[in-house]
Amino acid sequence: MTEYSSMNCKTALSLSKLPGLRYSLNPYLGCEHGCLYCYSPAVLRDEWMGMNWGKFVRVKENIVEVLKREVRKKPKGTVGVSTVTDPYQPLEAKLELTRKCIEVLAQHDFPVSIQTKSSLVLRDADVIVPKKFDVGVTITTMNRELARHLEPGASAPEARARVLEEFEKRGVETWLFLGPIIPELNDNEESLRHVIEVAAQTRSKVIYDRLNLKRWVLERLEPLLELEKLDLRLPELVNAESWRRTCEKIESICGDLGVKCEPAFPG
Repeated sequence: MTEYSSMNCKTALSLSKLPGLRYSLNPYLGCEHGCLYCYSPAVLRDEWMGMNWGKFVRVKENIVEVLKREVRKKPKGTVGVSTVTDPYQPLEAKLELTRKCIEVLAQHDFPVSIQTKSSLVLRDADVIVPKKFDVGVTITTMNRELARHLEPGASAPEARARVLEEFEKRGVETWLFLGPIIPELNDNEESLRHVIEVAAQTRSKVIYDRLNLKRWVLERLEPLLELEKLDLRLPELVNAESWRRTCEKIESICGDLGVKCEPAFPG
Protein backbone atom coordinates (compact mmCIF):
# COMPACT_ATOMS: atom_id res chain seq x y z
CA MET A 1 0.00 0.00 0.00
CA THR A 2 1.44 3.36 -1.05
CA GLU A 3 1.12 6.33 1.30
CA TYR A 4 0.27 9.59 -0.48
CA SER A 5 0.68 13.11 0.91
CA SER A 6 1.21 16.67 -0.31
CA MET A 7 3.96 19.20 0.20
CA ASN A 8 5.01 22.62 -1.09
CA CYS A 9 8.34 23.25 -2.81
CA LYS A 10 10.43 26.41 -2.64
CA THR A 11 11.98 25.89 -6.04
CA ALA A 12 11.09 23.91 -9.17
CA LEU A 13 14.34 24.22 -11.12
CA SER A 14 17.27 23.04 -9.02
CA LEU A 15 20.83 23.26 -10.30
CA SER A 16 22.06 19.84 -11.41
CA LYS A 17 25.55 18.32 -11.38
CA LEU A 18 24.59 15.56 -13.83
CA PRO A 19 26.36 15.60 -17.22
CA GLY A 20 24.46 17.57 -19.87
CA LEU A 21 21.93 19.10 -17.47
CA ARG A 22 21.71 22.59 -16.03
CA TYR A 23 18.61 21.96 -13.93
CA SER A 24 16.60 19.12 -12.47
CA LEU A 25 12.86 19.12 -11.93
CA ASN A 26 11.12 16.54 -9.73
CA PRO A 27 7.34 16.93 -9.40
CA TYR A 28 7.22 14.19 -6.76
CA LEU A 29 9.24 13.08 -3.75
CA GLY A 30 9.26 9.30 -3.51
CA CYS A 31 8.50 6.85 -6.30
CA GLU A 32 5.90 4.12 -6.70
CA HIS A 33 8.19 2.10 -8.96
CA GLY A 34 10.09 0.93 -5.88
CA CYS A 35 13.27 -0.09 -7.74
CA LEU A 36 15.43 -2.12 -5.38
CA TYR A 37 18.69 -0.59 -6.60
CA CYS A 38 17.62 3.06 -6.42
CA TYR A 39 20.07 5.22 -4.46
CA SER A 40 17.92 8.36 -4.40
CA PRO A 41 17.16 7.88 -0.68
CA ALA A 42 20.90 8.08 0.04
CA VAL A 43 20.99 11.42 -1.79
CA LEU A 44 18.05 12.57 0.34
CA ARG A 45 19.86 11.33 3.49
CA ASP A 46 16.77 9.99 5.21
CA GLU A 47 16.78 6.50 6.73
CA TRP A 48 12.98 6.17 6.82
CA MET A 49 12.82 7.02 3.10
CA GLY A 50 15.68 4.64 2.44
CA MET A 51 13.95 1.66 3.97
CA ASN A 52 10.47 2.60 2.69
CA TRP A 53 11.36 3.65 -0.87
CA GLY A 54 8.49 2.68 -3.16
CA LYS A 55 5.90 2.85 -0.38
CA PHE A 56 5.28 6.61 -0.28
CA VAL A 57 4.84 9.56 -2.62
CA ARG A 58 4.74 13.22 -1.65
CA VAL A 59 3.18 15.47 -4.27
CA LYS A 60 4.70 18.92 -4.82
CA GLU A 61 1.30 20.49 -5.30
CA ASN A 62 2.57 24.02 -6.01
CA ILE A 63 5.37 23.10 -8.43
CA VAL A 64 3.63 24.34 -11.59
CA GLU A 65 3.06 27.80 -10.11
CA VAL A 66 6.64 27.98 -8.82
CA LEU A 67 7.95 26.88 -12.22
CA LYS A 68 5.94 29.55 -14.04
CA ARG A 69 7.72 32.20 -11.94
CA GLU A 70 11.17 30.69 -12.31
CA VAL A 71 11.18 30.31 -16.12
CA ARG A 72 10.82 34.09 -16.37
CA LYS A 73 13.85 34.72 -14.16
CA LYS A 74 16.37 31.89 -14.55
CA PRO A 75 18.81 31.52 -17.47
CA LYS A 76 17.77 28.93 -20.03
CA GLY A 77 19.39 25.51 -19.84
CA THR A 78 18.53 21.84 -20.24
CA VAL A 79 16.13 20.53 -17.59
CA GLY A 80 16.31 16.90 -16.49
CA VAL A 81 12.84 15.50 -15.76
CA SER A 82 13.27 13.74 -13.37
CA THR A 83 16.53 12.98 -11.59
CA VAL A 84 15.40 11.67 -8.19
CA THR A 85 11.98 10.14 -8.91
CA ASP A 86 10.28 8.89 -12.06
CA PRO A 87 8.22 11.72 -13.60
CA TYR A 88 5.75 9.21 -15.06
CA GLN A 89 5.09 7.03 -12.04
CA PRO A 90 1.46 5.81 -11.73
CA LEU A 91 0.15 8.83 -9.78
CA GLU A 92 1.06 11.08 -12.71
CA ALA A 93 -1.75 9.49 -14.74
CA LYS A 94 -4.22 11.21 -12.42
CA LEU A 95 -2.43 14.43 -11.39
CA GLU A 96 -0.61 15.37 -14.64
CA LEU A 97 1.99 17.48 -12.81
CA THR A 98 4.77 16.35 -15.13
CA ARG A 99 2.67 17.17 -18.20
CA LYS A 100 1.87 20.64 -16.91
CA CYS A 101 5.52 21.30 -16.09
CA ILE A 102 6.88 20.21 -19.48
CA GLU A 103 4.20 22.34 -21.18
CA VAL A 104 5.52 25.39 -19.28
CA LEU A 105 9.13 24.54 -20.12
CA ALA A 106 8.33 24.07 -23.81
CA GLN A 107 6.43 27.36 -23.96
CA HIS A 108 9.50 29.17 -22.59
CA ASP A 109 12.02 27.32 -24.80
CA PHE A 110 13.82 25.40 -22.08
CA PRO A 111 15.30 22.19 -23.57
CA VAL A 112 13.95 19.14 -21.72
CA SER A 113 15.56 15.75 -21.19
CA ILE A 114 13.09 13.14 -19.93
CA GLN A 115 14.11 9.87 -18.29
CA THR A 116 11.53 7.27 -17.28
CA LYS A 117 10.68 3.59 -16.87
CA SER A 118 7.03 4.14 -17.76
CA SER A 119 5.03 3.89 -20.97
CA LEU A 120 2.80 6.66 -19.56
CA VAL A 121 5.19 9.13 -21.22
CA LEU A 122 3.46 8.29 -24.53
CA ARG A 123 0.38 10.14 -23.26
CA ASP A 124 2.34 13.37 -23.68
CA ALA A 125 3.55 12.71 -27.22
CA ASP A 126 1.63 15.80 -28.36
CA VAL A 127 3.84 17.98 -26.13
CA ILE A 128 7.14 16.10 -26.52
CA VAL A 129 8.24 17.33 -29.92
CA PRO A 130 11.57 17.15 -31.83
CA LYS A 131 14.34 19.66 -31.04
CA LYS A 132 12.75 20.75 -27.75
CA PHE A 133 12.91 17.32 -26.08
CA ASP A 134 14.89 14.14 -25.84
CA VAL A 135 13.52 10.98 -24.25
CA GLY A 136 15.52 8.39 -22.37
CA VAL A 137 14.15 5.08 -21.15
CA THR A 138 15.86 2.95 -18.53
CA ILE A 139 15.97 -0.75 -19.40
CA THR A 140 17.89 -2.85 -16.91
CA THR A 141 16.94 -6.19 -18.43
CA MET A 142 14.59 -7.54 -21.10
CA ASN A 143 13.79 -10.48 -18.79
CA ARG A 144 10.27 -9.61 -17.72
CA GLU A 145 10.35 -11.73 -14.56
CA LEU A 146 13.63 -10.30 -13.36
CA ALA A 147 12.45 -6.77 -14.14
CA ARG A 148 9.28 -7.40 -12.11
CA HIS A 149 11.41 -8.21 -9.07
CA LEU A 150 13.94 -5.41 -9.60
CA GLU A 151 11.48 -2.67 -10.60
CA PRO A 152 8.09 -3.84 -9.28
CA GLY A 153 6.08 -0.72 -10.13
CA ALA A 154 7.62 0.11 -13.51
CA SER A 155 6.31 -0.74 -16.97
CA ALA A 156 7.39 -4.07 -18.45
CA PRO A 157 10.62 -3.95 -20.49
CA GLU A 158 8.84 -4.48 -23.83
CA ALA A 159 6.53 -1.54 -23.06
CA ARG A 160 9.56 0.67 -22.44
CA ALA A 161 11.04 -0.49 -25.73
CA ARG A 162 7.85 0.64 -27.47
CA VAL A 163 8.35 4.11 -25.98
CA LEU A 164 11.67 4.41 -27.80
CA GLU A 165 10.13 3.04 -31.00
CA GLU A 166 7.30 5.57 -30.95
CA PHE A 167 9.40 8.65 -30.23
CA GLU A 168 12.05 7.62 -32.75
CA LYS A 169 9.29 7.44 -35.39
CA ARG A 170 8.23 10.95 -34.38
CA GLY A 171 11.75 12.31 -34.84
CA VAL A 172 12.45 12.89 -31.15
CA GLU A 173 16.01 12.12 -30.02
CA THR A 174 16.00 8.93 -27.95
CA TRP A 175 18.47 7.18 -25.68
CA LEU A 176 18.51 4.01 -23.62
CA PHE A 177 19.89 3.98 -20.10
CA LEU A 178 21.33 0.53 -19.43
CA GLY A 179 21.77 0.32 -15.70
CA PRO A 180 22.46 -0.37 -13.10
CA ILE A 181 24.48 -3.37 -14.22
CA ILE A 182 24.55 -5.77 -11.28
CA PRO A 183 27.22 -8.50 -11.10
CA GLU A 184 25.85 -12.02 -11.60
CA LEU A 185 22.34 -10.68 -12.20
CA ASN A 186 22.22 -8.75 -15.49
CA ASP A 187 25.86 -8.46 -16.54
CA ASN A 188 26.13 -11.55 -18.75
CA GLU A 189 26.58 -11.07 -22.50
CA GLU A 190 23.14 -12.44 -23.43
CA SER A 191 21.33 -10.05 -21.08
CA LEU A 192 23.34 -7.04 -22.23
CA ARG A 193 22.89 -7.90 -25.91
CA HIS A 194 19.10 -8.20 -25.61
CA VAL A 195 18.92 -4.67 -24.19
CA ILE A 196 21.36 -3.18 -26.67
CA GLU A 197 19.40 -4.74 -29.54
CA VAL A 198 16.49 -2.48 -28.52
CA ALA A 199 18.78 0.52 -28.90
CA ALA A 200 19.88 -0.69 -32.32
CA GLN A 201 16.29 -1.15 -33.49
CA THR A 202 15.28 2.34 -32.30
CA ARG A 203 18.47 4.19 -33.28
CA SER A 204 18.99 5.13 -29.66
CA LYS A 205 22.29 5.93 -28.00
CA VAL A 206 23.16 3.71 -25.02
CA ILE A 207 24.26 5.27 -21.74
CA TYR A 208 25.40 2.62 -19.29
CA ASP A 209 26.10 2.63 -15.58
CA ARG A 210 27.26 0.37 -12.78
CA LEU A 211 25.48 -0.51 -9.54
CA ASN A 212 25.98 2.22 -6.95
CA LEU A 213 25.98 0.66 -3.49
CA LYS A 214 25.08 3.76 -1.55
CA ARG A 215 23.44 3.44 1.83
CA TRP A 216 20.35 1.18 2.06
CA VAL A 217 20.71 -0.24 -1.47
CA LEU A 218 22.21 -3.57 -0.43
CA GLU A 219 19.57 -4.05 2.27
CA ARG A 220 16.79 -3.71 -0.31
CA LEU A 221 18.55 -5.98 -2.81
CA GLU A 222 19.31 -8.83 -0.41
CA PRO A 223 15.87 -10.54 -0.57
CA LEU A 224 16.10 -10.72 -4.39
CA LEU A 225 19.66 -12.04 -4.29
CA GLU A 226 18.53 -14.75 -1.88
CA LEU A 227 15.58 -15.58 -4.15
CA GLU A 228 17.91 -15.87 -7.14
CA LYS A 229 20.35 -17.93 -5.02
CA LEU A 230 23.15 -15.50 -5.82
CA ASP A 231 26.32 -14.81 -3.88
CA LEU A 232 25.69 -11.97 -1.43
CA ARG A 233 29.26 -10.63 -1.69
CA LEU A 234 28.12 -7.72 -3.85
CA PRO A 235 30.46 -5.15 -2.29
CA GLU A 236 33.38 -7.39 -3.28
CA LEU A 237 32.02 -8.00 -6.79
CA VAL A 238 31.45 -4.31 -7.54
CA ASN A 239 35.08 -3.39 -8.16
CA ALA A 240 37.13 -1.55 -10.75
CA GLU A 241 38.42 -4.65 -12.54
CA SER A 242 34.98 -6.24 -12.81
CA TRP A 243 33.55 -2.97 -14.13
CA ARG A 244 36.35 -2.63 -16.69
CA ARG A 245 35.51 -6.06 -18.10
CA THR A 246 31.81 -5.19 -18.22
CA CYS A 247 32.52 -1.91 -20.04
CA GLU A 248 34.59 -3.78 -22.63
CA LYS A 249 31.73 -6.24 -23.13
CA ILE A 250 29.20 -3.44 -23.63
CA GLU A 251 31.46 -1.51 -26.00
CA SER A 252 32.06 -4.68 -28.04
CA ILE A 253 28.33 -5.47 -28.36
CA CYS A 254 27.53 -1.88 -29.29
CA GLY A 255 30.27 -1.98 -31.90
CA ASP A 256 28.83 -5.18 -33.38
CA LEU A 257 25.35 -3.66 -33.59
CA GLY A 258 26.39 -0.19 -34.72
CA VAL A 259 25.11 1.52 -31.58
CA LYS A 260 26.68 4.64 -30.10
CA CYS A 261 27.39 4.22 -26.40
CA GLU A 262 29.04 5.99 -23.50
CA PRO A 263 29.33 5.53 -19.73
CA ALA A 264 26.99 7.64 -17.61
CA PHE A 265 29.94 8.95 -15.63
CA PRO A 266 33.13 8.86 -17.72
CA GLY A 267 36.26 8.10 -15.74
